[in-house]
Amino acid sequence: MARVAIVTGGTRGIGEAISLALRDAGMNVAANYAGNDEKAKAFTDRTGIRAYKWDVSDFDACLSGVRQVESELGPVDVLVNNAGITRDGTMKRMTRQMWDEVIDVNLGGCFNMAKAVFQGMSERQYGRIVNIGSINGQAGQYGQVNYAAAKSGIHGFTKALAQEGARAGVTVNAIAPGYIDTEMVAAVPDDVLGKIVARIPVGRLGKAEEIARGVAFLCAEDAGFITGSTLSINGGQHMY
Repeated sequence: MARVAIVTGGTRGIGEAISLALRDAGMNVAANYAGNDEKAKAFTDRTGIRAYKWDVSDFDACLSGVRQVESELGPVDVLVNNAGITRDGTMKRMTRQMWDEVIDVNLGGCFNMAKAVFQGMSERQYGRIVNIGSINGQAGQYGQVNYAAAKSGIHGFTKALAQEGARAGVTVNAIAPGYIDTEMVAAVPDDVLGKIVARIPVGRLGKAEEIARGVAFLCAEDAGFITGSTLSINGGQHMY
């Protein structure tokens, strides 16, 4: 029977590429989304992947959403925590609300979703959790103290949860994308984007499919000896 996977933020951008990659790897994918019903329907019509709506920052909604997926598709074997938002601003301009929203979605969402699936995975002695971090969680970024803190937290969260899941057959890893050619990056002013690309040794933005291939690798059944790791996919922009 096909493994069941949930991809949060799974109907657009990097999330869509991940959903497609896991589907093509033979998994039964549930793509979570938070807002745009019309785009989610178009995604399902285009890909055949079911879309499920809930807010990952809402703990009870995550529990309910996972129960719905499991009732319709079966026990969840794979979780990709991809959902994320930005509320950029310097410390001078950043409000507490901007801080809370980013932390609650980007980092809190990882906890909420992992909490909803981790016990079941442990009991079945199998699971794959991949958390999408960021180069800006590793290196920091001007005007993104909220986003950088949340993404940095994801890397620590990954290492700690990996230790809990290891003997239960549950691997927990992270991917730290660099600058990827998505709608979020497309919103960056051209002059700023040009400076960013100039700092990437391979000389271009990444592709969503390149992140998805990394996720599919970590989610494979034969990747059971990889846990607590962060795979940086950033064109050489940040090495450590």
